[in-house]
Amino acid sequence: MDGAAIILSGGRNSRMGRNKAFVNVNGKAIIAQIIETLRPVAAEIIVVTNCPDEYRHLGVSLTGDIIANQGPLSGIHAGLSASNHRNNLVVACDMPFVEAPLAQALLELAPGYDVVVPQWRDYLQPLFAVYAKTCIAPIEACLRGDIRKIIAFYPQVRVRYAGEPLLRQWGDPERIFFNVNTPADLAAASAMDSPKAAEGTDRCDLA
Repeated sequence: MDGAAIILSGGRNSRMGRNKAFVNVNGKAIIAQIIETLRPVAAEIIVVTNCPDEYRHLGVSLTGDIIANQGPLSGIHAGLSASNHRNNLVVACDMPFVEAPLAQALLELAPGYDVVVPQWRDYLQPLFAVYAKTCIAPIEACLRGDIRKIIAFYPQVRVRYAGEPLLRQWGDPERIFFNVNTPADLAAASAMDSPKAAEGTDRCDLA
């Protein structure tokens, strides 16, 4: 385990109306599920939040934004700055179906690169991606310039794209990258994670 996991939990939760990190999907808070899933592959787990008292019971490292009010890119910056490891898997706090084997596979692709980002269909997944501490300076330059788009600094660093064949080895990408942003998403996630749904899905054969 030569990498850390950084969980971003600094959003406004305006669409959900409550803290998404602590919304339950089939009986367990999403953030607790993420921590439990990633512990076997992460030497350190860091939660980035500006409300640390709400997270102390989780038993992980906590840190807050260094450059405030700049969105997820600021969270990545804070997490990387706090990490004791070169390579760090960054994950949003609202993803209940993250997969440890895929996290490990992305970390294993990191040597020689600053970013390892999944590419599913026509979209990058920058909030389930690996970032090295070498990204801190280019991220900070973006933030100081009021540039908040996560991938804006990618041209300044060495990026490796993890494509569909790799992603499909570890499950259904639609499920892995699913975000719970709204009450409707929560209902959908609960249905996806129900025993009946699981029985009807062969997650290893998606061709």
